[in-house]
Amino acid sequence: MTIPTDPETGEFKRSPNRFTARITADGGDGWPVEAGRYRLVVSRACPWASRALIVRRLMGLEEALSVAVADPIQDDRSWRFTLDPDGRDPVLGIEFLGEAYRAAVPDYDGGISVPAIVDIPSGRLVTNDYPRITLDLDTEWGAHYRHGAPDLYPEELRDEIDEINRHVHRDVNAAVYEAGFATKQPAYDDAYRRLFARLDSLSDRLSGQRYLVGDTITEADVRLFTTLVRFDAVYHGHFKCNRNKLTEMPVLWAYARDLFSTPGFGDTVDFDHIKRHYYQVHEQVNPTRIVPNGPDLSGWAEPHGREDLGGRPFGDGTPPGPPPENEVVPPQW
Repeated sequence: MTIPTDPETGEFKRSPNRFTARITADGGDGWPVEAGRYRLVVSRACPWASRALIVRRLMGLEEALSVAVADPIQDDRSWRFTLDPDGRDPVLGIEFLGEAYRAAVPDYDGGISVPAIVDIPSGRLVTNDYPRITLDLDTEWGAHYRHGAPDLYPEELRDEIDEINRHVHRDVNAAVYEAGFATKQPAYDDAYRRLFARLDSLSDRLSGQRYLVGDTITEADVRLFTTLVRFDAVYHGHFKCNRNKLTEMPVLWAYARDLFSTPGFGDTVDFDHIKRHYYQVHEQVNPTRIVPNGPDLSGWAEPHGREDLGGRPFGDGTPPGPPPENEVVPPQW
C-alpha cells in the first residue's frame, strides 16, 4: 500500500472521495432508497466503514441493505472478497471492489476505499462518501427502519453535532493517520499535539455528560467511538500516538466501554481484522509486517459506571436485536 504524503512537508494527504452521489428517499441524485437494491461494502478493519456498520445495526437496516465484508488484507488490486467462497462476493459476483469502481467509471485509476455502496443490478459504485453515507442512513432510509430505531441526527441538535464532528474529524479521526503516516518530524508533532489536545477537551466534556451531544447516542458518538476502539490496538503503537493509552485516560476509557457494551457498537468490532490490516498492510510503517499479540482486550468487558451520568442510549427507542447469524463477530477474548 502506497501512502500519499507531501514530499516537502511530510504530511499525509488523504484522497478526496470521488463518488459523492446520494441515495435518498426522493431519489434526487438518481439513486432512490429501495430495499434490496444496494450492497454496502466494508472492511471491519476500517474506522470509516465501521461507522456505516454501526448505524446500519442501530437503525435495523440489515434486511434492506445487505453487507459485503472484505478481507482485511488488501493487495495492489484493492479490497478483496477472499473471505467468501471462491474469493468472489456472492451478490455482486466480483473478486475486487475495484471492479465496481470501474463499472461506474471505466478508466478510473484512483484510490479504492470503503465504505462503498454498490448498485446491485448494474454492479456500479454509487458512493464512497463516508461522512454522507451515515448521515443518509440516519435520515433517508426511514421507510425501512426497525421499530424503536433511535434518532441519531435529531434536527434540533444538528448544528451542535456537526460542530463536534468537524473538530473530532480534524483532530482525532484524521489526526491519528496524520501522525502515523507523517514522514517528517514537524508534521508528526503537529498531528500529535492536536490529537491529544482534542482528546483532553473531549474528556473534559464527557466528564459531566454520558454522550457527546444531548442525552442519547448520536452520530457524533458513532464517529468518535470508531477511533477510540482502535486506539490501544493500533494507533498508540503503530501510529506513535503514545502520550497515553486509552486505558490511561479514565473518562474516555469508561465512555468507550459504555458504547462498546451498547448493542450495535461492540458487536460490530473485530480486533483481529483491525490488527492484521494495520500491521500487515502499512509496510512503510511496519516493514516486518509482524502483528503484535497485545494488548489485553479483556478490559473492554469491565463495568464502566457511566449509567450514573443518566442519559437514555436510544432515547424513546429500543436497542437493536442480535446481529444476523452470518454477521456475528467471533469472540474477542
